[in-house]
Amino acid sequence: MESNIAGKVVVITGASSGIGELTARHLAGLGAHVVLGARRRDRLDAIAAEIRAGGGKAEVAAVDVARREQVDALVAVAVNAFGGVDVMVNNAGLMPLSRMDQARIEDWERMIDINLKGVLYGIAAVLPVMQRQNGGHIINIASTAGLRVRPNMAVYSATKFAVRAISEGLRQEGTAYNIRSTIISPGPTDTDLPSSVTDPEMAKSVLEQHKIAMPTLSVAKAIAFAISQPDEVDVNEIVLRPTALS
Repeated sequence: MESNIAGKVVVITGASSGIGELTARHLAGLGAHVVLGARRRDRLDAIAAEIRAGGGKAEVAAVDVARREQVDALVAVAVNAFGGVDVMVNNAGLMPLSRMDQARIEDWERMIDINLKGVLYGIAAVLPVMQRQNGGHIINIASTAGLRVRPNMAVYSATKFAVRAISEGLRQEGTAYNIRSTIISPGPTDTDLPSSVTDPEMAKSVLEQHKIAMPTLSVAKAIAFAISQPDEVDVNEIVLRPTALS
């Protein structure tokens, strides 16, 4: 199956750490040409340099996914460097959990801008390329929070429920252009996502649960599994949870 990854051009947002970084490194190791986008350009340059030193191909662009023009520019980097885009991984996200009655409205707006609008901007940027190619694969990182709402997670869950809805609509509409659509819904994962929690008490709770978090590479391997399937097979959703999570 891994032979279906080699040579593919994969654009990844949120690629400076966590799931995005490990996905870039893993796919590059399998022969993909990766294009990394995130706000921390210095971190992207370091990751790309290591990928190239190992014989891989990587390009980077500083991107805030809440800015549509910057997401468009990221996709343009891929097209200019490698001639197209085979896979778009909309991974950038944040998780500032809190109670609704705290009215942390700025946190709500940031989650909507990045978790939801950032995914939409990624889809909008890459769809014309994939339609011209008559093929492609869009992978959206959701969450188990998009399957079930818990206290303190209402707005975060709302963004992830929305990502799942958008992905399913995209799947149905994309069949005319041979575009595959995959939702990856991880549970607690060993990333720096908990650092985006601004409420001190909630941050303590998240860090406690983080003790059973899954290795980040496990999610990267799930993404690789979806990509590696034959072009006529569309893995629509993968849900991963820590074994210890009840």
